[in-house]
Amino acid sequence: MVRLFLLLFLSICLYAKDFTISSYNVENLFDLKSNKTDYKEYKPNSNSNWNKKTFDIKLSNTIKVLKDLDSDIIALQEVENKELIKLLLKKLPDYKYYSFSKYPNSSVGVGFLSKIKILKDKTIEVKFSNKTFRPILETTFKFDNFEFKIFNNHWPSKRSPESYRIKFAKKLFDRINKLPFDYDYILLGDFNSNYNEFETIYFNKDLNNTQSLTGINQVLNTTINKNYITKEDILKYEKKVHYNLWLEVPFEDRFSSKYRGENQTPDNIIVPASLFDNKNISYKKNSFKVFKPSYLYKNKKINRWKIVNKSHKGYGFSDHLPIIASFTTNKILKKEKKDENIKHISELYKKVKLTESIDLKDIIVIYKDSENAIIKQKNDRAIYLYNNAKDLQEGYSYDIRIFQIKNYFGLKEIKDFKILKNNGKFLDYKDLYLDFSKLNLENLNYQNEMVENIEGLYKDGKLYYKEKAINIYFKNKEDKPKDIMNIKIKRAQIGYYKNKTQLVIHKKSDFDVN
Repeated sequence: MVRLFLLLFLSICLYAKDFTISSYNVENLFDLKSNKTDYKEYKPNSNSNWNKKTFDIKLSNTIKVLKDLDSDIIALQEVENKELIKLLLKKLPDYKYYSFSKYPNSSVGVGFLSKIKILKDKTIEVKFSNKTFRPILETTFKFDNFEFKIFNNHWPSKRSPESYRIKFAKKLFDRINKLPFDYDYILLGDFNSNYNEFETIYFNKDLNNTQSLTGINQVLNTTINKNYITKEDILKYEKKVHYNLWLEVPFEDRFSSKYRGENQTPDNIIVPASLFDNKNISYKKNSFKVFKPSYLYKNKKINRWKIVNKSHKGYGFSDHLPIIASFTTNKILKKEKKDENIKHISELYKKVKLTESIDLKDIIVIYKDSENAIIKQKNDRAIYLYNNAKDLQEGYSYDIRIFQIKNYFGLKEIKDFKILKNNGKFLDYKDLYLDFSKLNLENLNYQNEMVENIEGLYKDGKLYYKEKAINIYFKNKEDKPKDIMNIKIKRAQIGYYKNKTQLVIHKKSDFDVN
């Protein structure tokens, strides 16, 4: 029996095939033919310096990225016309198939280059009375005798409110909802929406004309009840839900573009439950990544195509980084580790959410402020409890049952829990505080730890110490000291907010100024 299983396993592995899919917004690949839909900066042979020389550089740079990506299927956004897609095909002989879609009065469209056979394509139109955007391109592929679809998207930018992207999301969902439940498909492209749009839209009144409903999250069902769909639970739902592959990437690495220095994820690859059902095509778990060689991304900056004072400078690539993921026809997939096996706080940092409750023993409350607390296990990590810790006492040890966790702009928190057992006082709990002077604050493993006895200069919302600086956040705004004051912090939490480490001061008694 064992021999038979081994032979079956080897047979499946031998004939199973993998392939890769990428998505890349090339940032305005225009030709040198003048027409009414050209952007001003791309009027050929004008003062903008868009001419044969700059066009050839832009084309050559785009081809370099596509060659280095070497994906079996590449979805492209912001290509002016089908002729340019054909030119790319000619310059990239490994690609035999293409598809493209664009409105006649639109400046750019969306397309595919493919080494894998394309069976057909279809344009899904999303029209507005006052603006013209891009259609959704539905293309059907055949790989290893299995048929699947990819939907290439380029939704309206955030110059338009969320209701515009909602319309795209509804049109897309209506289409995929007509497909059989087990049909394999992939949603990708430039959605002009972050994977966590439902968390950030609250802070942008200009975008939020939908009562905080977002297209990418609530319409496409990448979240349910404000919780992300994950690999572990995607097969449990009877309706169509989707998993956004950004959730596989560490929080600090979740970006394919930057806006005012902040990480953005407008480019997404989103997959349904059918790619986890162990049939036909499957997503290769943990294969998603951002393609960012040093010529595209260096010193925390994206090397975009450079236009200064409306004039092309003839260098750079795109304001987006390509994203890439792998898929397979392999039918033997590794099972996910069950949540119930989690025994340490550090393991919670590897999870997006819990699919079942977990019990942690001997957690120690190393800080308490009103209903907020920080807990830690000896020789392990710390984690934050926000506004739900009134029954915990500082300096005490407990066994607890955790029902759910969450991320708040990168900061890991316990969302819901109950006390199972009070183990009594842990007398030396402050020995679990870390020495701030010895920490590398770029290491996110120190997130939520407590530090003590820090001295420096408070200025412009930062603590300056030993030729370094770190943001300080005061929970109570009234506790903020005046600018340019010497400050001695007795104890503080190492926080994390929007890609930046910060010190969190919970109460006035935790610091002195002079």
